[in-house]
Amino acid sequence: MTHRSGTLHQIFAASTGYGSATLAAALDAGMFGPGDREHRMLLVTNNAPNPEITPALDRMPGFDRIRARFDAVVHWNEVIHPHHPAAWNPRPQDTTAWQRLLRQSWHLGDEPVELVLESIQAAPALALAAVFADSPLHIYADGLMSYGPTRDRLPHAVHGRIRRLLHPDVVTGLRPLLLSEYAVAAETVPAGAMQRVFAELEDCAPPLAGEELTAQEPAGQDREGPVLVLGQYLAAAGVLSADEERELHVRMLHAAARAGHRTAVFKPHPSALPLDEEPLLLAAEAAGMRLVVCDTPVLAETLVQRLRPALVTGCFSTALLTAAVHYGVPVAAVGTDLLLERLSPYENGNRIPVTLVRALLPDLERDGYDGKPLDLSPAVVNGRIAPLLTAVGHCMQPEGCAHLREEAEHFLAAHCEGPGRPLGPETARYFKRRRLRALGLPGAPGPATPAARLRTAVHRIRRTR
Repeated sequence: MTHRSGTLHQIFAASTGYGSATLAAALDAGMFGPGDREHRMLLVTNNAPNPEITPALDRMPGFDRIRARFDAVVHWNEVIHPHHPAAWNPRPQDTTAWQRLLRQSWHLGDEPVELVLESIQAAPALALAAVFADSPLHIYADGLMSYGPTRDRLPHAVHGRIRRLLHPDVVTGLRPLLLSEYAVAAETVPAGAMQRVFAELEDCAPPLAGEELTAQEPAGQDREGPVLVLGQYLAAAGVLSADEERELHVRMLHAAARAGHRTAVFKPHPSALPLDEEPLLLAAEAAGMRLVVCDTPVLAETLVQRLRPALVTGCFSTALLTAAVHYGVPVAAVGTDLLLERLSPYENGNRIPVTLVRALLPDLERDGYDGKPLDLSPAVVNGRIAPLLTAVGHCMQPEGCAHLREEAEHFLAAHCEGPGRPLGPETARYFKRRRLRALGLPGAPGPATPAARLRTAVHRIRRTR
């Protein structure tokens, strides 16, 4: 394979279907140049706990549409076999040899390389950044985690090369906290470009389990269309046990039945543990519902377009918000309070998505839903959601997000039941009292520890300089 002299090689790493759709939309929107002087390679990584039995994103129906935007596709798992992509990093003394090897294998020559990576705080992104140690880095966010803080401190050799953060415009007006401590500029991938990519993928998707339910809706049913229930991989991630995750799915079905629905489609997450369908089918039968499990590896957005559901429910999936924002489908959550309590440690990266969904969406068990569109007005996003996420983000990463402390203090003080009093119950669910006390923040029970008082004093000195 040969390239024109002066070619810029752009390597796009992706591990999920949603991530590859985000990259396709960014390319369509011209966010990586016109394409006439760039050679673009999609590097597919399968980060599932058991990649041997979990299909990679290029097995997704419609991948050919994504593939058409790239000049080549390479599988990272094959390159580093038998190592797992989420666990392997090259030894520092081996990075130069690895770069020579990959440049030869991928026909890059001596020409410049740009890396477009996800989850820069972990492998495989860190591994690629180490191998191509002089290349500019563009980071893109796959879903709601961009609204949370950077999980780990990055060495200057990495963050000093980051040019920008790209993220889907899921919640318009909400600024990402990811990489904000490094003053990395954030750019939104246009919603229209995302919708067009989703439409492409839906157009070439095969017939999907559950489509027949819409046509079979009983006469006189007051809830038109099925409920789409979104599974996640909470047991595989060690957040819940398999039994607890199964019970959470049952709760979703029961809540949908109480809301008047009689048909449901369950979509397992591609990275979840193998699904035991029988408990779900029995629960649906007991609730008087028809249930179909759709295990075809398509995006949840594809199912939303194909089924046109009356309701989408889940725990904290990004697809809850894309269903509401892109398609105007009613959405409601189940189990967010459980997850806020169980996520450990406090800085678990899923905390921000759970917080965002809990704060924005009705709880199907507690509140039901009225079918109204999700309110994402500036008054809600800027006045209520952004300050909450800023405070949670600072508590998750107080060192990396030290620049957010003043905003966090202001938010927490405003939501205490009185001076020196604890937080009100609606706000307290998002915070751990011991963490507030350790950080010397408003809302903590009892007097602050000496270390917390010192930390607060140091911050105030820095702030007045």
